Amino acid sequence: MGQRALPLPAARLGRAVQAAGATDEVSGVVLLLPDGEVDSRRRPSTLSYAVQLPFARALARAGEGDGLAVHVVRYRCRGWNAHDAHPAEDAAWAADEVQRLYGDVPVCLVGHGMGGRAALRAAGHGAVTSVLAMAPWLPERTAAEPEPVKQLMGRRVLIVHGTNDERTDPELSYRLAERAKKANRDTCRFEVHSDGHALRQHRSEVVALAADFVRGSLFARSYARPVADALAAPPPLGLRMPLAAGFGRSLRH
Repeated sequence: MGQRALPLPAARLGRAVQAAGATDEVSGVVLLLPDGEVDSRRRPSTLSYAVQLPFARALARAGEGDGLAVHVVRYRCRGWNAHDAHPAEDAAWAADEVQRLYGDVPVCLVGHGMGGRAALRAAGHGAVTSVLAMAPWLPERTAAEPEPVKQLMGRRVLIVHGTNDERTDPELSYRLAERAKKANRDTCRFEVHSDGHALRQHRSEVVALAADFVRGSLFARSYARPVADALAAPPPLGLRMPLAAGFGRSLRH
């Protein structure tokens, strides 16, 4: 007889990250969804969460005056695992948990790699108002079924991808963005020229872009001109928007 698979541990929310001078009342939440593996039921490593914490702190500082709380989602396991789509399920569970903790506040799903796919897939949750997918891992062109996009309707969607990413194909995120734009006009995509999967080379610009999008989407702040232009522009312009060097030094118009 084969061994029975052990049940997966429960997903968890990491401790809330808020800036030191943040308001007591939480008015919006970012759920950070880490990268992972294609197939694995092993528990995630603590490193996958630790690497998200500097980003979580940067977003929390940007939303200090808006009542922003940031949580890193702790998945049940490392893998997407085919049709189980465990990280997407965990993201939806986390959005439920946000409602339990904070009430009816808007949620932005922010994911990297496999977490980017999870953010896009879980966007249909009622609490989610916006999605930021960074270097999202997506199925190959030969996949039997295209990645769904209908769940993105009514959400603000931003995809960011390095043009030199050798782990996840930038063209796949462009094609998804193209399909998503047809279902939802509030979709845009930025290209980070010469950057790779981790988006380290232009990290400050990527963080500034993420912070601007989060504040604009959760708290109705005005977007920086490049973001507003990308959302308004038709394909392909709004889906191949270059992230300019120095973005963030003077965010406003």
